[in-house]
Amino acid sequence: MSVSTAAADQSVCRDTSGALPVLGRDVLVPLVTGGEVTYAALDYAASAPALQRVWDDVAAYAPYYGSVHRGAGYLSQLSTELFENARHAVAEFLGCRDGDQVVFTRSTTDSLNLLAAALPAECEVFVFETEHHASLLPWREARVTYLDAPRTPEEAVRALERALADRDPYGPALVCVTGASNVTGELWPVRELAVAAHSHGARIVLDAAQLAPHHPVSVRELDVDWVAFSGHKLYAPFGSGVLAGRGDWLQDAEPYLAGGGASRKVARRTDGGVDVEWHTTAARHEAGSPNVIGAYAIASACKALTEAGFDTLVAREQQLVSAVRAGLAEVPEVRVLSLFGDDAPRVGVLSFVVDGWNSSHFAAALSAEYGIGVRDGLFCAHPLVRTLLGTEPQTQGECGAPEAAPGEKSLNAIRVSFGAGTPDEHVERFVRAVKELVRDGAKWNYRTEDGRCVPDTSA
Repeated sequence: MSVSTAAADQSVCRDTSGALPVLGRDVLVPLVTGGEVTYAALDYAASAPALQRVWDDVAAYAPYYGSVHRGAGYLSQLSTELFENARHAVAEFLGCRDGDQVVFTRSTTDSLNLLAAALPAECEVFVFETEHHASLLPWREARVTYLDAPRTPEEAVRALERALADRDPYGPALVCVTGASNVTGELWPVRELAVAAHSHGARIVLDAAQLAPHHPVSVRELDVDWVAFSGHKLYAPFGSGVLAGRGDWLQDAEPYLAGGGASRKVARRTDGGVDVEWHTTAARHEAGSPNVIGAYAIASACKALTEAGFDTLVAREQQLVSAVRAGLAEVPEVRVLSLFGDDAPRVGVLSFVVDGWNSSHFAAALSAEYGIGVRDGLFCAHPLVRTLLGTEPQTQGECGAPEAAPGEKSLNAIRVSFGAGTPDEHVERFVRAVKELVRDGAKWNYRTEDGRCVPDTSA
């Protein structure tokens, strides 16, 4: 069975700058100073725009949408085939080993919470304070050792080795680490951390939410036990995610959700109770009607990125990274945040602060006066950002919310992020806007509303 559409056979095209086609490239947004401009989406680290290829594939499939695994009708059979083929496509994209399972979830956060729910009894978890909250917080029911922010990749490996050497060598242990920071974009030494984990009898899960959209990720080559990522960061924003890796802990755990699809057989007992036989495949943790379109979209994105060629995508992205870093380096008032140093390799994610500016004010001016969308705040990585800004790591704050009005000292940062769909012009406009704002100041007055800086249109 197949969905009859030209979209399924289309090749990956690029514009003249080498960017892949994404939705929203021609969207016009109003400027507070008057007129309109095409929107520059530079918040890929939060959610990347949908690849045109993904959108076309989903649109072509949508009329054939049906329930999976339970229906005898043509649409149900077709949807089931597409859903399971999507699982195989993701496994191939991730370089999974024979026997690895691919479980479709809602997001990276959901994937890591699923794994947390499947931990064996007395499992100890090791996680750096530098993690996104999706990796930092799910382990509350386990024994958790939080490791301080390392200042070099080598220090990260040494810190993990020391922590693992002090644990009970006979109990289960799990290391959770990011592949690329959602704050600094810096690449972490995943392969070396995996070697350290396995040498001490621990397993390791890779948070690839920021890595998979920018670099090839191979479970086999990195030798990680699990990998988690989100579709909405991989140009497939349809509410789906992935947890892929070893099946034993997942098979031994109670289903993440109890319900239809996870159960293989259910029968009443003579005493009035219910006996349940759960699936041992990925379906064990996919109860309910799965997000077929989300899974299909992820598979489409995986295929599109593979066809485009990661070598080419990485090379072009590094050109954009170099352009942004060079432009920001020309502004003395700008400080780019980094754990591992200015020369550390990174994906298209950079965070910075500007002397004399509240970060919310600066981000609001970029949007209102230049049509540029970035993010400001703590980026759901509060301990890391607090460490990088030199403030007390235990200081609390609502995720992403600024804590100072325009003109006051900011305890937050500004993040610019981009990827395979970013045109050169968007990066050039961003660098030019930063220089103009620092040199000339904002052209408009701003006020605080619901904790955020917004243009003052009351006059």
